Amino acid sequence: MLELFKQPNLDWMGKAKYFYVLSGILLLAGWASIFFGRGIKYGIDFSGGTNVDVRFANPPNLDKLRSALAAQGLGNTEMQPIHDISSTSKNELLIFVQGKGQDEAMMDSSRAKVLQALNATYGVASTKPDFNLATPSSVAAVLTERDPLFLRVNAGDRYQQLAKNLLDYRDSDANGILTNFDDLSKVPGVTPPVLNVLKSSFSLGPFAIRGIEIVGPKVGAELRKQAVYVTLYALGGMLVYIAFRFEWVYGAAAVLAVFHDVLITLGFFSLTGYEISLTVIAALLTLVGYSMNDTIVIFDRIRENNRLLRREPFASVVNKSINQTLSRTILTSGLTFLTVLVLFLMGGQVLRAFSFALVVGIVVGTYSSFGIAAPIVVAWNRWRGHGVLAGTGTAAGNKTRGSENVSGRLAPAGRR
Repeated sequence: MLELFKQPNLDWMGKAKYFYVLSGILLLAGWASIFFGRGIKYGIDFSGGTNVDVRFANPPNLDKLRSALAAQGLGNTEMQPIHDISSTSKNELLIFVQGKGQDEAMMDSSRAKVLQALNATYGVASTKPDFNLATPSSVAAVLTERDPLFLRVNAGDRYQQLAKNLLDYRDSDANGILTNFDDLSKVPGVTPPVLNVLKSSFSLGPFAIRGIEIVGPKVGAELRKQAVYVTLYALGGMLVYIAFRFEWVYGAAAVLAVFHDVLITLGFFSLTGYEISLTVIAALLTLVGYSMNDTIVIFDRIRENNRLLRREPFASVVNKSINQTLSRTILTSGLTFLTVLVLFLMGGQVLRAFSFALVVGIVVGTYSSFGIAAPIVVAWNRWRGHGVLAGTGTAAGNKTRGSENVSGRLAPAGRR
């Protein structure tokens, strides 16, 4: 196994008070910002807003479109590519526009602003209405007025049906975005005069708004509640597992350390202004597992050393265990940190909050394994009066049967 350090001998438990002070400062700064500063900024997933489904004729330029949306006052927007395996088109985006209303006025306002941003991005300046944005009634009105089939009597009903067929072809066969009027010749009832009327009356834009729906604040509140429950369930399951594998105090220390990691990470989100979205919740759950894994590695080494070093003070055993796993911790955490740091710096705006949670979480989670979880276990043993020898008290891995402690009593047997 590759080792960065040859037999390090650092007194980690002797510096426990400095770790507590550092954590206290980070928690105080972050949660002061949450309660008295800008607070936690929720994404559209949690705060509610409008989803605008847009399909493009060609792959969209996300950076240019994001700038155009910001110019329309829609800076708090998210764009999510849609990959529909049943469709041949991959040029579709779901644009999330943040808002708190649930009425038609909000929907119309969001649609209008998104449309203005799209027009500005693609330089759409035609005076003709866009066929890709047209409705059956607007197409039927144009055909009825121009009457290319010379129907005169009952022209309205006939052209309404023809308009419906035209837009059905656009939405299904052309995947919602028509690029050539001549393709409409495949629609039953479309003659050259009808095509000429469509070409002279409409233009073909490079995009089409496929649909709009509201994400209400009640839905956002429910998602927030579910995110909290998921995190608590994960922590509860880990507490039970560690308490069963080691001792209950180890499980409590590990869970407290993970709570510490999540709270500090949320504080950093408030200080920096990044939004909490569903992807950030996924990053936080990843952080929970990553931090817990580091803690278990150290606890497992403590249990092994506890069997071998029964006559040494428990704090000394913990120090040696941390030192023995130090190379492994730096290698695994360091390489993972470099990966997510590159993702944070070069992953773009969409992944910025997700990667930021991982960057902060990996640093804090690695630190808490030896700076918070291990000192809590040592402090518990000292408080219980069992911290003199490693082989006594509640130290995990105490497998000895009938061995005497300093007072001549039998040391309690631990789990196998």
